[in-house]
Amino acid sequence: MFQNRAEALALALPAALFAAVVFLVPVVLLLSEGFRSAEGWTLSAYTDFFSQPLNQTVFLRTLKLGAMVTVVAAVIGYAAAYAIVTLPPGSKGRVTGLIVLPLMISPVARTYAWIVILGRTGIVNQALQGIGLTDGPLRILFTETAVFIGLLQLFLPLMILSLISALENLPRDAVPAARVLGANWFQVFWKVILPLSREGLVVGGTLVFTGSLTAYITPAILGGSKVLMLETLLYQQVTVAGNFVAASVIALILIVMSFAANILLRRIATARSKS
Repeated sequence: MFQNRAEALALALPAALFAAVVFLVPVVLLLSEGFRSAEGWTLSAYTDFFSQPLNQTVFLRTLKLGAMVTVVAAVIGYAAAYAIVTLPPGSKGRVTGLIVLPLMISPVARTYAWIVILGRTGIVNQALQGIGLTDGPLRILFTETAVFIGLLQLFLPLMILSLISALENLPRDAVPAARVLGANWFQVFWKVILPLSREGLVVGGTLVFTGSLTAYITPAILGGSKVLMLETLLYQQVTVAGNFVAASVIALILIVMSFAANILLRRIATARSKS
């Protein structure tokens, strides 16, 4: 047993060293920039970052949009996933393929399509003016609404696929049994479907929230300089200001927010399953 374990460790050691040198060491060096100064190790870079009103606004906006996209994606995702898993096998495969199809298209192309849709002469404004809701075109581009729509469309398939995987393992008689016992659809979802699909929600929520935080193309195109998010701010700090310390601070903030979201979702899911 010991010999086999030693051989396995010996085989895994080169891959582990390669991963550490190529991936782990650069990340550690980058993140350490935010803690180093001429006087030694300090947190002054983080206090300076959060003391600036612009950075506070960008941080709160990123957190708000990430949370909103995740919540709305979960609501739509549950409805879509439950409808898909109840379809016949042949139809289920075709509809799932349609869900996967947008993931095969470049995010750049998908984001630029929203410029055509949300522009002043786009489909949305033409429809609003056509039915008489507005007298002139609305400014939708370069707003938080445009960024929210773009991020939701970009990451919604990840939530749906995660929930499909979880709901496929749902016992077939669970929902009918709850309905027979007199539960309405809200009670069925809250007491049966949600606890039994919590792992899918945790995975999908983490993917959507983390993706929304770290997306660059969509906020840059649909938000521009008027709707900065942490990722676009990080890009500006590196390419325009050459401030790698601020970039290191933003990078660590994004990592911490991603891990915090996963931990929070897991605790909520665990608490929901025990209740």
